[in-house]
Amino acid sequence: MSEDPKISGARIEVERARAALLDTANRLLERFQPHNLVDDIWEQAKNKGADLAEDAVDAVAKRPVAVGSVVAALAMFLAREPLKKATVKFYDAMTPLFEPRSKAVALKEKRASTPARAPVKKAPAKRTTKAPRRPVAKKTEKA
Repeated sequence: MSEDPKISGARIEVERARAALLDTANRLLERFQPHNLVDDIWEQAKNKGADLAEDAVDAVAKRPVAVGSVVAALAMFLAREPLKKATVKFYDAMTPLFEPRSKAVALKEKRASTPARAPVKKAPAKRTTKAPRRPVAKKTEKA
């Protein structure tokens, strides 16, 4: 018995469709493997980072003074403690050339050199409790 050419053509078409479907399913399974997903995400992140870096370079090229000022301010903020310590050390190193005395001695002498003031008299403190009253003697009339 021989098959009708339409039926054999349909079977061939079904086999092609089945092969295409299996090929698509295999590609999807391969694509959704965890290591492949991670690789795709990593590539996207690298591309996005490169775009951001390129935009940043363009912004710096447009406004170099403003960007330099911001970077300098940020650096000074982050290094404030070392800068403060370096300034104090520099001041301490330069101080003996101009002020040979210690700060405590200089302060004491300044206090001693101020003019003496007259002692201030304090008002007597007010009593907070009442003292008992003395009985007053009555005056008598003389006749």
